[in-house]
Amino acid sequence: MGGDIDVGTTIRDRDMKTAPEPRKRRTAAKKDEAQVSQVLKSVYQRTVDEDIPAEMLDLLSKLD
Repeated sequence: MGGDIDVGTTIRDRDMKTAPEPRKRRTAAKKDEAQVSQVLKSVYQRTVDEDIPAEMLDLLSKLD
């Protein structure tokens, strides 16, 4: 069966064979994260700086 272990194989040996390879591009991932962070901050800032449309201000004034 596919899950059987050879008699001479320990559990650790088996796990070592199937363990995923470690990531090698840590700096590239950090650069990508920094870019995503910068874009999100930029989008948020543009949203905050956006003017409230006159129609929305009119509707809000009617609620008061």
